[in-house]
Amino acid sequence: MATYRNAEPMPESTWIQQVNESLRKPLNKRQERVLDLFAGCGGLALGFQAVGFETYGFEANLACVKTYRLNLNSKCVCKYLTQETKYPQAEIVIGSPPCQPFSIAGKQKGLEDSRDGLPAFIAAVEQLSPYIFLFENVRGLLYRNRWYFEEVKSKLGELGYIVEAQLLNAKHYGVPQNRERVIVVGHRGCFKFPTPQTKVISSGEALGSMFEEVPEYAKWLTPSMDAYIVKYEAASRCKNPRDLHYDRPARTLTCRNLAGATGDMHRIRLPDGRRRRITVREAARLQSFPDWFEFIGSETDKYYQIGNAVPPLFAKALAQSIIDYLDKGEKYTSQKIIENKGVVKQLALF
Repeated sequence: MATYRNAEPMPESTWIQQVNESLRKPLNKRQERVLDLFAGCGGLALGFQAVGFETYGFEANLACVKTYRLNLNSKCVCKYLTQETKYPQAEIVIGSPPCQPFSIAGKQKGLEDSRDGLPAFIAAVEQLSPYIFLFENVRGLLYRNRWYFEEVKSKLGELGYIVEAQLLNAKHYGVPQNRERVIVVGHRGCFKFPTPQTKVISSGEALGSMFEEVPEYAKWLTPSMDAYIVKYEAASRCKNPRDLHYDRPARTLTCRNLAGATGDMHRIRLPDGRRRRITVREAARLQSFPDWFEFIGSETDKYYQIGNAVPPLFAKALAQSIIDYLDKGEKYTSQKIIENKGVVKQLALF
């Protein structure tokens, strides 16, 4: 059963008040333009704009594009990206290119697999030669699809970049969710990934009084769904019920466990034993979206936008690391990348 702090009414979250303010655009703007590929609803862009960058998005899903335009007041082109797509000039390229699980045929094609977004991302980097690029992907890129990631690194290295990847957890950057993602950065030298925070935000801190409230249009789990959950958790040898817990971060939010899948869905169990699905706004909070951020589309559209998004607070930490890198610019003007018989070598001339 989900744990609660006490029997008294829960206070409103002070955490969300801080999020609402910290993710607004600052008055001071950066000079560098950020090209945001496979932009989704704008989670990654929101974090970058919160530190002063202007973003220009490209996204194939129209509902996502509408959400991006509404909240970010930035251009976002509704377009399916290919290796032939042309882009406006930008000094930074970011994105969340889809990386589908590979079939045997896909593995044989590698970077030519049409289901995958990384070839288009690489083509954008080759076209624009940005100061730095960054993309986010699922942890399987470092494990199940490691062979493919090595191919990607090699191609980007040929373009003159040092390519580094780290598996980071969003819960270490103010997000009330246990969410591991691979962050890949291409730079010219001395980039530093953001330092993890010691404080971890729980679901209860993020949702506050929402945790025990009953929304007007609450969707309750039926007795048959409860029975299915019991069987599901027994079969999967689940040690802790998958209900949302007040005193710990949420499990990873995905399209699947927000929009469907009874056994694994995100839900809140009330003190009286009833279970309900979490709402769109609750899911958004667990992804660290501010309450003023509005999602466009059907309920399913909204759940998919949230589940696919990069948590904005996590994105903001990544964006600050890029600022730290860029502001050391003088140090990098003396670096030269040369090719020697097809092998890229870095000469650090300080």
